[in-house]
Amino acid sequence: MLNQKYLYAPNDEHNRNYLIGELFSKYPFLKKECIGVSHCGREIPMLSFGTGKKVLFACAFHGMEWLTTLVILRFLDELLESISKKNFFCGIRTENAFHNRTLCVVPCVNPDGVEISINGAESAGEYCDSIKAIGSEKRWQANATGVDINHNFNAGWKALKALEIKNGINAPAPTRFGGKFPESEPESRAMARLCRNNDFIRAFAFHSQGEEIYWSFGKYMPENARLQGELLAELSGYTMSEPDGLAVGGGFKDWFVETFNSPAFTIEIGNGKNPLPISDLEGIYERLKQMLLISIVM
Repeated sequence: MLNQKYLYAPNDEHNRNYLIGELFSKYPFLKKECIGVSHCGREIPMLSFGTGKKVLFACAFHGMEWLTTLVILRFLDELLESISKKNFFCGIRTENAFHNRTLCVVPCVNPDGVEISINGAESAGEYCDSIKAIGSEKRWQANATGVDINHNFNAGWKALKALEIKNGINAPAPTRFGGKFPESEPESRAMARLCRNNDFIRAFAFHSQGEEIYWSFGKYMPENARLQGELLAELSGYTMSEPDGLAVGGGFKDWFVETFNSPAFTIEIGNGKNPLPISDLEGIYERLKQMLLISIVM
């Protein structure tokens, strides 16, 4: 298992980099590339391994939702160990399963937001004063400029923007401000560019909380998406749901479904109040690990 000192601690930049470095030291076949850089100059890395059809996992779109990163790094460690030792994992011989799969993992889409949520506005450098002026830095979901990354993708963006304004969200905020135009932010541009440059057969956006799986976007329902979602729900015990209100449009899953007509899912891990406590990590992981494995190889 990964070093528990860093695995069971808030997943800020220092702890996250340590865990990623540990994965690379343990598994030399793991690859890493930088897909973008945040406003504060923090790299947005992608980890990948395997051959064949590509599946994307992306975590921590929101500042307080850093437990998603820990769940997926925990899963990645156990999965890679089973491949390297040619063992079974959740009843599947993973060495064989990954002859035709590549898993790509973006552990933290919004590194500035996570840092602000955990370590305060001072961690945002030149953006510190503006964040303090907005307030609620310990309940921060947005990036360093107060834009909600999961409201910044070009899928129903205009309708979502009108709803934001109707709800009094018309300026940078701790959450739910979608920016001035779609992909205005380096984090959303990095994710969109990554997907345009790769032929992912499906994508997963990990959020917290609610124990729900979102699978469709309006009239866009890719072939087999419902069937895949039902399987994931059965394996996890989570509920297949459709978002409403300010949760509709602007999101990565919505954009992926509309743009590529391919299945994409938002997985809302755990239950409670963000940020979910570290003590929830193992329970969430044990409940989801079979679903995570099947989501790659199905």
